[in-house]
Amino acid sequence: MVDKDLLSIQETRALVRAARAAQPTLANAGQERVDALVEAIAKVGKEMAEELGKMANEETGFGKWEDKKLKNIQATEKLVEYYRGMKTIGILNEDKERKMVEIAAPMGVIAGLLPSTNPTSTTFYKAIISLKSGNAIVFSPHPSALKCITATVNVIKGVLKALELPEELVGCISVPTMQGTDELMKITDMILATGGNAMVKAAYSSGTPALGVGSGNVPAFIERSADVDVAIKKILASKTFDNGTVCASEQAIVTEACIADKVKASLIAQGGYFLEGEKLAKVKKVMERPNGSMNPAIVGRCAADIAKIAGIEIPAGTTMLVAEEEGVGPKFPFSKEKLTALLGFYTVNDWQEACELCYKLLHNGGLGHSMGIHSNNETVIREFALKKPVSRFLVNTPTTQGAVGISTSMAPSFTLGCGTVGGSATSENVGPHQLFNIRRMAYGLDEEATCTGASCGDGVDVQAVTNMIMEQLKKMSGTL
Repeated sequence: MVDKDLLSIQETRALVRAARAAQPTLANAGQERVDALVEAIAKVGKEMAEELGKMANEETGFGKWEDKKLKNIQATEKLVEYYRGMKTIGILNEDKERKMVEIAAPMGVIAGLLPSTNPTSTTFYKAIISLKSGNAIVFSPHPSALKCITATVNVIKGVLKALELPEELVGCISVPTMQGTDELMKITDMILATGGNAMVKAAYSSGTPALGVGSGNVPAFIERSADVDVAIKKILASKTFDNGTVCASEQAIVTEACIADKVKASLIAQGGYFLEGEKLAKVKKVMERPNGSMNPAIVGRCAADIAKIAGIEIPAGTTMLVAEEEGVGPKFPFSKEKLTALLGFYTVNDWQEACELCYKLLHNGGLGHSMGIHSNNETVIREFALKKPVSRFLVNTPTTQGAVGISTSMAPSFTLGCGTVGGSATSENVGPHQLFNIRRMAYGLDEEATCTGASCGDGVDVQAVTNMIMEQLKKMSGTL
């Protein structure tokens, strides 16, 4: 009997070998053919968006299939539309005046680490940006989403076959193990890591270049000049999107005391329910594991499901469970990331205090990721934007849809860089331009602009200057 971990390692090696052999075919196919490939994947991906969304929801139990369908469309049609016309193959730019030519050089074989929260959309997204930039990709799927991820990979393979390109350009480990994933990270050329902090740290520690993302603990500040009802509508639209499984979703509302009652009333009117007393205590019990990490049993669940798990009654029509939190840190669970229908609530005296509190919340597991603000005061908006350690500062928009480029002009992406402050190699929404190197071909300039022999520039004798400096140094050393 073959051990599962050994089988996984062997399969991984075989997939990477096959991908490496196939990759030059794509790299040499030319921009037009590569673009035709990603356009075809986008078209089929959109057609399969609902079916794969339902499959992901059924297999993982996370989120809503309707929202997973939208994410699949964002990761195919919208992604390809955004990067349409971008040069990624061959000569990128030629500057005749400076005698410089820039040439795209694919990285080779990409390791795509996939989460269970956004499995099919992230598969499409990573495959498209990898292929667009002339690379092959091998996926390490989350075990709890293996079926839907494999189905998505098979859809992409079908497109490759139809266009007479090697199917081995996209591979997927069928026996996913930690050992197999570790091997994949060691023998590929670049890692695209989307998942928990442990996975991302492992990617950066593998010895292979990696693009990973940090966790999101997104605060949303509602400032006194905001339209409160509109702000709450947007926050709930964001937080309930796929039941909060996107790491850019809001985790806490921060608002000023002068409008706090209005914010609470609007929240309740639009489906929020404030937990208190025994009900709050019961929900807190099921929020986390003993080590303080998120309880996977409540991830991507609706408010009614969480209430059932906690054993409490909530009003019909409740879409969000809210708790007024007293502090920030390990002892305050509503101050942490909650990828589900749970939201913290804080009241402060003014925007300056809100600024400090949001900073603390970001330091509590969300550094470098995202933050939202709802305000019509441009001075306050700019003050926040200049000082907050985030890569995406989202103004008057749902942070989920804003961060991934649905409600803003940001690049469609399901790998959201957090910058060095968040332990990430980039602060961008990762795209195809980050998956190829640039080879620069530089021609020599005119002879009169270059140094020749012992002299250069305006006839300065370089050797004479050197000798003079050496004499000065000798004199100085004699006086020390």
